[in-house]
Amino acid sequence: MTEKFTKGEAHGCIVCGKLYQVYVVNDANGKYIDCKVMSAGARHVPDSRRPLVACEKHTAEQVEAAVVRVYGAQPDDGDA
Repeated sequence: MTEKFTKGEAHGCIVCGKLYQVYVVNDANGKYIDCKVMSAGARHVPDSRRPLVACEKHTAEQVEAAVVRVYGAQPDDGDA
C-alpha cells in the first residue's frame, strides 16, 4: 500500500482569492492525491494535478473560467 502524507495548507479561492484551510494528501513522492476543504463556505474543485478550492457562492461557469484563465484549457479526463 502506498504511504500517504496529509498536511494542512491555506489555499485561495480560484475565482476571488479568499483564503480557506485545506487538508492536502500527497503520496511518498510528493504527488498530489486528494484534498478536503475544512473551512465553511468553500468547496473542492476537482482537479487531478493540484488542490483547488472555490467559494460556494461562485457558479460552475465562474469556476471553470477562472481555471482556464489561471491554468489554461484543461484536457478531458479521457485524454489523460
